[in-house]
Amino acid sequence: MTFLTIGIILGLSAGFTPGPLLTLVISETLQHDIKSGVKVALAPIITDFPIVVITLYILTKISHFNSILGIISLLGAFFLLFMGYSNLRIRGVEFKGEDVKPNSLIKGILANALSPYPYLFWFSVGAPTMTKAMNHNSIAAVAFLGSFYALLVGSKIILALLVGKSKSFLTGSVYIYIMRFLGLILCVFSVALFHEGLQLLEIL
Repeated sequence: MTFLTIGIILGLSAGFTPGPLLTLVISETLQHDIKSGVKVALAPIITDFPIVVITLYILTKISHFNSILGIISLLGAFFLLFMGYSNLRIRGVEFKGEDVKPNSLIKGILANALSPYPYLFWFSVGAPTMTKAMNHNSIAAVAFLGSFYALLVGSKIILALLVGKSKSFLTGSVYIYIMRFLGLILCVFSVALFHEGLQLLEIL
């Protein structure tokens, strides 16, 4: 349940947080249709697989080096804190329409693959959490990975549906309060990760 909950929170936060992929989801939905926005939302399932495999492989090779793991944990803590702080300050999503061509899925894949966020997330937060889950048992690992991507992709699909019905949702109070709540939780996670990093570095 612990790793399932972590996956849900991180997936929701990553899914709703403004960024290149979310902007493209909105763009394709407004300028084409909801189906185009959904295609973009599915991009992480395709692009993230090699990122997950590579980061997990690297971490297994350095699993006995507590100092390196401690530094990675601190980096993850600062990354989560940055995400949380950004969510707390959010006032909605601004969108400026542009002329775009079809091929929504391809554009989504390129946008996600060329964005630094998936690499930063999996190296500093996702892979370390996944490693802990795998050390616990395989069910915990599946629960974390499954819930993370279900909520990451699912939240963007929901946004595509909402934007297709009403653009005002992105600047409305419900979206803003959801993001600020998730931001607060991310800040709490960052403190826990920071504490773990200091323990690995034997500072605490």
